[in-house]
Amino acid sequence: MRPENQSCVSHFLLQGLPIHPDHQGVVFALFLGVYLTTLLGNLLLILLIRLDARLHTPMYFFLSHLAFSDVSFASVTVPKMLMDMHTKYKCIPYAGCISQMYFFIFFTDLDSFLITSMAYDRYVAICHPLHYTTIMREELCALLVAVSWILSCASSCSHTLLLTQLSFCADNTIPHFFCDLGALLKLSCSDTSLNELVMFTVGVVVITLPFICILVSYGYIGATILRIPSTKGICKALSTCGSHLSVVSLYYGAIFGQYLFPTASSFIDKDIIVALIYTVVTPMLNPFIYSLRNRDVKEALGKLFRRATFFSQ
Repeated sequence: MRPENQSCVSHFLLQGLPIHPDHQGVVFALFLGVYLTTLLGNLLLILLIRLDARLHTPMYFFLSHLAFSDVSFASVTVPKMLMDMHTKYKCIPYAGCISQMYFFIFFTDLDSFLITSMAYDRYVAICHPLHYTTIMREELCALLVAVSWILSCASSCSHTLLLTQLSFCADNTIPHFFCDLGALLKLSCSDTSLNELVMFTVGVVVITLPFICILVSYGYIGATILRIPSTKGICKALSTCGSHLSVVSLYYGAIFGQYLFPTASSFIDKDIIVALIYTVVTPMLNPFIYSLRNRDVKEALGKLFRRATFFSQ
């Protein structure tokens, strides 16, 4: 495939965040701290799950993959954003932009499928507790994760291959801090009707349908909880879902706010702010949500610190 047939643009210019130049240093330090916290929190969570035998359960198996996805998701956009803020060089090569868009879509979709798999795990744990170990076998968990990766790859490949068929002419400025698919389609001087159709169709499959599955799962969970006679049992059931519900609210709240509620061009800053929530803030908060609300994770963290203190003496 010859690039001259697809595009006459060799690079794109990222506008970046709408920040006053006097505040660049403070904002750079803030996002650098957030990114480092994201890396440390998620990698520490993966380490805890691998080292502590009590965390070798289906829920934590999915959580370890979600933590890896969050690290990768943040690493797709944040390092480039930080480099642009530091060097003031906001260009990105055509191939680099396409690659960034591919991995951004890939890990966005992977998060959606993993969160849905975790919702199914919670549904089985609460609605069918006696059959939990026979239903949530290791083979089924591995299959759910493998299907999540395959579907995410298929989704991102479909968008990327279609985008490479488009031409980009004079305007190469992307009003965003990363190569967003919607922004790239607006810059194209080709017919993008097929791309928009695929974007809508795939979006329904990878975002809307998983969200509906989560709602159905929690509908059954809610009905089951209402039938529990004791208050202690209700509190225990709710505690097993609280962390996951928080992650669902953060993730899908930001996604739907970005793509389902269109805004006028004068409110482009709103799209950037929402994008920051689910690309920067949410990956940082996920490990804290699961560690602060989960006794097993807190105990595993204390055990790791005690072990590290013992070996350091």
